[in-house]
Amino acid sequence: MNTIKDFEIYSEVIKSSPLFTGIAPEDISAMLTCLRASRSSYFKGEYILSAGSPARDVGLVLQGDIHIIKEDFWGNRSIIANIGPGELFGEAFACAGATSLPVNAVAAQDCTVMFIDYRKVITTCSSACTFHTGLIQNMLKILAMKNKMLMEKLGHMTKRSTREKLLSYLSEQAVKAENSHFTIPFDRQELADYLCVERSAMSAELSKLKKDGILDYRKNNFILKADKTPTSIGGE
Repeated sequence: MNTIKDFEIYSEVIKSSPLFTGIAPEDISAMLTCLRASRSSYFKGEYILSAGSPARDVGLVLQGDIHIIKEDFWGNRSIIANIGPGELFGEAFACAGATSLPVNAVAAQDCTVMFIDYRKVITTCSSACTFHTGLIQNMLKILAMKNKMLMEKLGHMTKRSTREKLLSYLSEQAVKAENSHFTIPFDRQELADYLCVERSAMSAELSKLKKDGILDYRKNNFILKADKTPTSIGGE
């Protein structure tokens, strides 16, 4: 079990997390003790949670990014979500009472994660901590937002062609960034896994979109051109 001092360097990330919205900063130490928070670090590519393991702990990313990945029998994978600092993972399955996880959580880069027992969030402790009501309300909001995010991804997935999926996703990222110049959290293979398309086909479509003057890119940095109206004609 970690001590409270183990989390001091991550205090700003913890305070900014949606899970702790409305929690007074001076209550954080008592809160982490009550929730029996623990901390672990992982190298890029390391599995943080594995499919089949108990759906009991909720993870909060303190540093780095992780990917939630679904793998089939043959090892083909699909990236369901990217989770960054201050964000949670595993909460939906814990809340649903799943006996085991159906997905993997993998470090997309070297990262540090804080774990808390979901039961400690939704159950008032013997000390009747005042922050529990706020935590429960925050958790409900997070679950609602995660549902919204999955609906957004479904919106990309229902597009008919690779070109349309790319334009749908990149447009959404620009809107979220409130800027035509933005950075996505995926490299090329990861983006293909997220959109469930072949990497070669996706790369070809990106080249066509760049040639058509609809966008420009360098690695995971993109610029959408406002003076060009994209079309799905010729996509796939």
